[in-house]
Amino acid sequence: MLKLDKPLAIIDLETTGINLGSDRIVEISILKVFPDGKKESKTLRINPQKPIPKESSDIHGITDEDVKNCPIFKNVALEIRTFLDNCDIAGYNSNKFDLPMLIEEFLRADIGFDENRRYVDVMRIFTLMEKRTLEAAYQFFCNKELINAHSAEADVLATYEVLLGQLEKYKNDLKPDIQALHEFTKDGDFVDFGRRMIYKNEKEYFNFGKYNGQAVEDVYKREPQYFDWIINNDFPLHTKLKLKMIKLRLKQPKN
Repeated sequence: MLKLDKPLAIIDLETTGINLGSDRIVEISILKVFPDGKKESKTLRINPQKPIPKESSDIHGITDEDVKNCPIFKNVALEIRTFLDNCDIAGYNSNKFDLPMLIEEFLRADIGFDENRRYVDVMRIFTLMEKRTLEAAYQFFCNKELINAHSAEADVLATYEVLLGQLEKYKNDLKPDIQALHEFTKDGDFVDFGRRMIYKNEKEYFNFGKYNGQAVEDVYKREPQYFDWIINNDFPLHTKLKLKMIKLRLKQPKN
């Protein structure tokens, strides 16, 4: 059994694409599992305020016509955040995609989000153990065929079942509590959800581009305009926010 000391929210997004800066959510589904085993779910279609590319519709089956009368994200952001209050968060590839995309939407909606949570990426467990896709994971751990794959609601239910199946299969290797799973699935101590910066020895380092592997503070001393270049270009809003916070800190006079 999965041991919970607070609710676990399993999330899945369907989007217009995979670019954190320019793409938008068209559907979000959340399965909230409580420590006593009770479950609540919420699924919302969202008008992304931009055309959904055919290649994306071909994957998740959601078209412009399907969402034209749906609310925009800003109008449901508070409802979603409230539903996620006091929850740890899990998903399938959620640390690399769903969570960063959701954070971007919250920032665009001017809605804050408590980042001080534990995160469990079920795909991370699977790739560390077996290296397969969600459909294969569902077949492998649940011995069932995943129907309606890439429907957000079907995917969150499958993800939860896969997580329970993983805990049963690897019960000698995995502890069934969120803190242990958070540590196991964590693949880096990233400063921002866009993964452009990472912590090393309690200092921020760039994780991309020409200054990859260099301390953010050192780059600021040599080339402060590099910060402005990132802030003024097509980077995730959460990356820009964290960089602005670092910039403000570095501009403070030291005692």
